[in-house]
Amino acid sequence: MADSQAVRAALRAQRIETPSWAFGDSGTRFKVFTQPGAPRDAYEKVDDAATVHQYTGVAPSVALHIPWDKVDDYAALAVHARDRGISLGAINPNVFQEDDYRLGSVCNPDPAVRRKALGHLLDCVDVMDATGSRDLSLWFADGTNYPGQDSIAARQDRLSDALRAVYERLTGDQRMLLEYKLFEPAFYATDVPDWGTSFAHCVDLGPRARVLVDTGHHAPGTNIEFIVAFLLHRSRLGGFHFNSRFYADDDLMVGAADPFQLFRIMTEIVLGAGLDPAAGVAFMLDQCHNIEPRIPALIRSVLNVQEATAKALLVDAEALRKSQMDGDVLGANEVMMDAYNTDVRPLLARLREDMGIDPDPLGAYRRSGHQDRIAAQRVGGTAAGWGA
Repeated sequence: MADSQAVRAALRAQRIETPSWAFGDSGTRFKVFTQPGAPRDAYEKVDDAATVHQYTGVAPSVALHIPWDKVDDYAALAVHARDRGISLGAINPNVFQEDDYRLGSVCNPDPAVRRKALGHLLDCVDVMDATGSRDLSLWFADGTNYPGQDSIAARQDRLSDALRAVYERLTGDQRMLLEYKLFEPAFYATDVPDWGTSFAHCVDLGPRARVLVDTGHHAPGTNIEFIVAFLLHRSRLGGFHFNSRFYADDDLMVGAADPFQLFRIMTEIVLGAGLDPAAGVAFMLDQCHNIEPRIPALIRSVLNVQEATAKALLVDAEALRKSQMDGDVLGANEVMMDAYNTDVRPLLARLREDMGIDPDPLGAYRRSGHQDRIAAQRVGGTAAGWGA
């Protein structure tokens, strides 16, 4: 069986990044729902992220979305984050929310629009310089809706040119993470539709470029753990955007739709040494909390990732390998199911006590009255949300 001390050490060292946009008002295609106490600017988003870390102990960074989190002084925002006990994480450029990008951003047939999009990407590397962020997280809404609308091959060339320009701007330990998405908002052909396309571009660019896996960006029935294992084996897995989906890119709380899938993914991470910091795998949430209160929803999401990781760490790797080599199909499956069916909540509760935090993070947050305090304090101004 897995060594209990090693399991606890791995869980203590785990890091899960929260997304700034998850703290603001969001909704469906039909309406954005408001909630009392929503943050009004990037500083209050950082405060909310710090609160999630306070109650979980394993969420010490928050990803930014530019220009949603635009400030005059990013270095000052980084200082504010450090003062609150966290840091600024991945920088996510936005090249999908302006009229100019109707036909795409870096893949647009208009060179002026491509220059504008590339300029924003390079500006975001400047933000990384100011904040000390390691990862530039790229997702493109680029694609076409109709056959013949544009040249598929030419759009790939335009994408390559833009990615190369950004890649050559990176310095130090900065990396580029290229996300993919099967469809939406492009319905005929998406320019980065799958992990293979992302992988190919990353290989062309070099070792600083890695694939970002969003767990909601796949066709139904896709074996995401295979993708994870392949990319990890090839040293091209840059990280995750964790969420859950029932039908498409639902951006629901991670583990809500299929906790067994999350366990399978984390098992491949554990077996492939992906928890080792040297592997460089970033674990980030990418969710929109439309109807549930945001801070406790993110706390719950962090707990879900922790529980899946704890179960994955309990997989008896030696017994699993023996069953595999012996061709013992049922024995191998039994090893996996034994770990998955283990109740790891007592283990995590003891770990939190050792870390000096409440063993029941959600209960502690509810008892704190924090939600009522920020609702009373954050009166006036404009709540942050999609596009702000």
